[in-house]
Amino acid sequence: MIAFGRTGQAVARSNASPPRKRALPAAIGAALFAFAANPAAAAGTAGPLGADLPAWSAVPFLGILVSMAALPLAARRFWHRHYGKVAAAWALAAVVPFVAVWGRPAADEVVRMAVADYLPFLILIGALFTIGGGILVRGTPRGTPAVNTAIIAAGTALASWIGTTGAAVLFIRPLLRANRGRRRVAHTVVFFIFLVANIGGALTPLGDPPLFLGFLQGVPFFWTLGLWKEFLLVAGLTLAAYLAVELRQWRLEDPEVRARGTAAREKLRVEGWHNLLFLAGVLAAVIASGVWHAGTVRLLGASREVSGLLRDAFLLLMASASWVTTSPRTREENAHTWRPIREVAILFAAIFATILPPLLMLRAGSGGALAPLLRTVRGPGGYFWMTGALSSFLDNAPTYLAFLSAAVGSLLPGVPGREAVSRLVAEHGVYLRAIATGAVFMGANTYIGNAPNLIVRSMAEDAGVEMPSLVGYTVRYAVPFLVPVFLLATWVFFL
Repeated sequence: MIAFGRTGQAVARSNASPPRKRALPAAIGAALFAFAANPAAAAGTAGPLGADLPAWSAVPFLGILVSMAALPLAARRFWHRHYGKVAAAWALAAVVPFVAVWGRPAADEVVRMAVADYLPFLILIGALFTIGGGILVRGTPRGTPAVNTAIIAAGTALASWIGTTGAAVLFIRPLLRANRGRRRVAHTVVFFIFLVANIGGALTPLGDPPLFLGFLQGVPFFWTLGLWKEFLLVAGLTLAAYLAVELRQWRLEDPEVRARGTAAREKLRVEGWHNLLFLAGVLAAVIASGVWHAGTVRLLGASREVSGLLRDAFLLLMASASWVTTSPRTREENAHTWRPIREVAILFAAIFATILPPLLMLRAGSGGALAPLLRTVRGPGGYFWMTGALSSFLDNAPTYLAFLSAAVGSLLPGVPGREAVSRLVAEHGVYLRAIATGAVFMGANTYIGNAPNLIVRSMAEDAGVEMPSLVGYTVRYAVPFLVPVFLLATWVFFL
């Protein structure tokens, strides 16, 4: 899910072993530091986890972020070969001291994160990736500014209905084929990530995981359609910015490339269309799991909804059926490989492990170490930017839930569960709109803000596109193009 810099072969060889050797010492060192810094917790007298965790327990999460940003630039070959070991080292550095100091409650949180959050997330992403890989669009027209803008616009329009992952996997391959032969393609992929993999998912709970979690918490299914004004403004301005950049890049292409762009085009046709039925099955299962409640069961000590387990089993069935019924030739011509989803699985396993302490501190509100950060949140605009800023680096789904809880606690203290969410929708809807749009829109600010970002980046690199690094993506594209749009949206909707 990170663009790569360059380094020499000697550097790659000399750095090949440290992650394996350093993972356990790093974890043990962090554990000892935890005992020294919080002896009461070490003795088993600590209170709620979120209130007891020190601020520095977020260091492993910062470590995986820095590694993903810096190592691909400083040691490209090393990162390619050993990113899994680096991810494992940071995950151990987070989990080992966390469990060593806080014992069974911490272990329960780790298991719950793995069973209730990470595995369903990976199953959904994997199912959509597998099914999307079986749909081959032939006869893609040449990648002119008009064609590229049309493809991105179509993906953005469908993302709320087939999910940002489904839309990203479905549309990125035709886009990459359309631009085969062009020298300047990275900007097109970056704006595709902005729009199709993030902003486009704002209108239904099916579009993006944060909105689906809100639906499960009691937000009405069709409430998100009310975000159409925010969606149209942000998506429209971002698409217009892309067209301006693309027209400039198009003028810089070789005349021969531009001439090919106006040549005769092969008629469009779709192979593997039956996979659309499997995709519809995935979406139906996701909806059903949110409206049908059949009780809970304990799985590895973590509580899971029966409907959620059945949904996950059905998604695996749909993915397996797609794999069996789709011609291998279709997948081969679609350039379908498992590298992108493997990278997503490994890096997000580390991210889910390392974000647990920061999320617990956020959920502790004024009683946690991040209380000074939360006290800076004022009004809907504050919720929009704070939710969005953290969603740029944390997983946007739990961040959405954390700020939904913060808003309920601040505006409706003492009101229980789903009743509080219903009243928040009815009485303070602008706050929920700010949280929802912040989580969905600003997941585009970094590669790690949303899982489809990394999938698209990996697929583009597999197709030979030289993508910007994590820092380059944010500094060269997100800051100059997205931040001004978000500032305008704040002024129009949340002040």
